[in-house]
Amino acid sequence: MRAQRVWKVNGDASIGQLQSRLDDLNKRLGQLESQQPDSWTLEELRASALSLSREIDDIRCAEATAALSELLRK
Repeated sequence: MRAQRVWKVNGDASIGQLQSRLDDLNKRLGQLESQQPDSWTLEELRASALSLSREIDDIRCAEATAALSELLRK
C-alpha cells in the first residue's frame, strides 16, 4: 500500500505553521509507536512526516536563494 499524506498543505502556509504540523505529527508517531509498533499506519505517518519536512526544506531553500540573489544584485 502506498503512503498518502495525512493532510494537504496550503500554498500560503508559513514555515511556522508547517513546523507546528510536523511537531504534532511526530508526537502522534511517538504515541503510536509505543502502542502499536508494527502498525501500517506508522509507515503512512512516517511518509507524511518526511514529505512535510521536505516541503519545509524546499521553502527554506527557496527563501535562502531569493535572499542570496538579492544580495548578489547589490
